[in-house]
Amino acid sequence: MEEKVNIRPHRLTIENRASGTLTGIREVVSFDENQVILDTDLGLLTLKGKDLHVSRLTLEKGEVDLNGSIESLNYSSNEALRRSGESLLSRLFK
Repeated sequence: MEEKVNIRPHRLTIENRASGTLTGIREVVSFDENQVILDTDLGLLTLKGKDLHVSRLTLEKGEVDLNGSIESLNYSSNEALRRSGESLLSRLFK
Protein backbone atom coordinates (compact mmCIF):
# COMPACT_ATOMS: atom_id res chain seq x y z
CA MET A 1 0.00 0.00 0.00
CA GLU A 2 1.30 3.47 -0.88
CA GLU A 3 1.85 5.97 1.90
CA LYS A 4 -0.12 9.17 1.32
CA VAL A 5 1.88 12.31 2.04
CA ASN A 6 0.02 15.36 3.32
CA ILE A 7 1.26 18.33 1.28
CA ARG A 8 0.21 21.78 2.39
CA PRO A 9 0.02 24.64 -0.10
CA HIS A 10 3.47 26.20 -0.53
CA ARG A 11 3.70 29.92 -1.19
CA LEU A 12 6.70 32.24 -1.24
CA THR A 13 6.17 36.01 -1.34
CA ILE A 14 9.13 38.39 -1.33
CA GLU A 15 8.65 42.14 -1.14
CA ASN A 16 11.45 44.41 -2.39
CA ARG A 17 14.04 41.74 -1.48
CA ALA A 18 13.67 42.96 2.11
CA SER A 19 10.94 40.76 3.59
CA GLY A 20 9.28 37.47 2.84
CA THR A 21 6.34 35.32 3.85
CA LEU A 22 6.43 31.57 3.31
CA THR A 23 3.83 28.84 3.80
CA GLY A 24 4.11 25.06 3.54
CA ILE A 25 7.07 24.95 5.94
CA ARG A 26 7.73 21.77 7.92
CA GLU A 27 10.68 23.02 9.99
CA VAL A 28 13.53 25.49 10.15
CA VAL A 29 16.63 23.36 9.57
CA SER A 30 19.13 26.13 10.36
CA PHE A 31 19.41 29.89 10.34
CA ASP A 32 21.84 32.69 10.96
CA GLU A 33 22.13 36.26 9.70
CA ASN A 34 23.47 35.13 6.28
CA GLN A 35 21.45 31.98 5.53
CA VAL A 36 18.11 30.38 6.38
CA ILE A 37 17.40 26.74 5.45
CA LEU A 38 13.78 25.65 5.56
CA ASP A 39 12.30 22.19 5.05
CA THR A 40 9.21 22.67 2.90
CA ASP A 41 6.70 20.13 1.66
CA LEU A 42 8.34 20.46 -1.78
CA GLY A 43 12.03 20.32 -0.81
CA LEU A 44 14.70 22.21 1.10
CA LEU A 45 14.67 25.95 0.52
CA THR A 46 17.88 27.90 1.16
CA LEU A 47 17.66 31.69 1.36
CA LYS A 48 20.91 33.64 1.43
CA GLY A 49 21.40 37.29 2.23
CA LYS A 50 22.50 39.75 4.88
CA ASP A 51 20.97 40.58 8.26
CA LEU A 52 18.33 37.85 7.89
CA HIS A 53 15.94 37.47 10.81
CA VAL A 54 13.00 35.10 11.31
CA SER A 55 10.38 37.48 12.66
CA ARG A 56 7.51 34.98 12.96
CA LEU A 57 7.47 31.19 13.00
CA THR A 58 4.27 29.14 13.27
CA LEU A 59 5.06 25.49 12.57
CA GLU A 60 1.51 24.36 13.36
CA LYS A 61 0.36 26.37 10.33
CA GLY A 62 3.66 25.98 8.44
CA GLU A 63 4.27 29.73 8.18
CA VAL A 64 7.45 31.81 8.40
CA ASP A 65 8.04 35.55 8.04
CA LEU A 66 11.56 36.86 7.57
CA ASN A 67 13.28 40.21 7.16
CA GLY A 68 16.66 41.29 5.84
CA SER A 69 18.42 41.69 2.52
CA ILE A 70 17.52 38.60 0.44
CA GLU A 71 20.15 37.87 -2.21
CA SER A 72 19.25 34.37 -3.45
CA LEU A 73 17.04 31.37 -2.93
CA ASN A 74 17.51 27.78 -3.99
CA TYR A 75 15.38 24.64 -3.80
CA SER A 76 16.98 21.21 -3.38
CA SER A 77 15.91 17.69 -2.47
CA ASN A 78 15.07 17.04 1.16
CA GLU A 79 15.41 13.23 0.96
CA ALA A 80 18.61 13.10 3.03
CA LEU A 81 16.95 15.16 5.77
CA ARG A 82 13.86 12.93 5.72
CA ARG A 83 15.97 9.78 6.07
CA SER A 84 17.95 11.20 8.97
CA GLY A 85 14.71 11.61 10.93
CA GLU A 86 16.24 14.26 13.17
CA SER A 87 14.52 17.51 13.91
CA LEU A 88 16.27 20.81 14.58
CA LEU A 89 15.53 20.53 18.30
CA SER A 90 16.98 17.03 18.60
CA ARG A 91 20.17 18.17 16.87
CA LEU A 92 20.44 21.24 19.13
CA PHE A 93 20.19 19.25 22.35
CA LYS A 94 22.74 16.53 21.57
